[in-house]
Amino acid sequence: MGRQPCCEKVGLRRGPWTMEEDSKLMNFILNNGIQCWRLVPKLAGLMRCGKSCRLRWINYLRPDLKRGALTEAEEDMIIELHSRLGNRWSKIAAHFPGRTDNEIKNHWNTRIKKKMKLMGLDPTTHKPIEQKTQHFAAESEEIHQKLECHQEPVSFSQMQENTEGPVLICGSNQDRSDSCTKIFNMESSVLLQNKEPVGNFPMDLYQNWMDSPFVWDGFSCLEGSFP
Repeated sequence: MGRQPCCEKVGLRRGPWTMEEDSKLMNFILNNGIQCWRLVPKLAGLMRCGKSCRLRWINYLRPDLKRGALTEAEEDMIIELHSRLGNRWSKIAAHFPGRTDNEIKNHWNTRIKKKMKLMGLDPTTHKPIEQKTQHFAAESEEIHQKLECHQEPVSFSQMQENTEGPVLICGSNQDRSDSCTKIFNMESSVLLQNKEPVGNFPMDLYQNWMDSPFVWDGFSCLEGSFP
């Protein structure tokens, strides 16, 4: 079924409270007490919701309300209680007579959380932030070491036997350079031995192109461009 609404919201006043409304609510509660918040607006002559009257009284109008900024001692106590109770603001506010749970929650989000971060503490866990960072770094290093242990080196001959077409070679720059030289020399020797045109490219033009000094000069300038 769910909980029934405290009143009919049609025709009720919304927005900030006026001084006249505050005076009516205070006079009624001080003279008659609080019996039922649903009946308070009607008996006090207010066009307000019962919930609105309750929040106005608790957060702004009750005589024992403690005003002013929270002290350093109160902030330290809030941090201690938050480490044990978490975000249970109503239970935390019960340890501060005259303070409301809404006031303590707002003060926590706007001031105390920033203060704890400057102190190097995590506002959620109340533990040093450095330890949390070191923990993630240690986990990342452990995962990296496990991945390195599972890698098996493969020789160039094995890659050439098990792979058809061009071979992608991983390793140092010297290893890649030596491997690429071997591949190029093998392909060149096959072409020279066959003495046959490759596709539509005549063999004599290919030989002249290989013997040209401009070819190797053009490749030599690119040696440092590739990893």
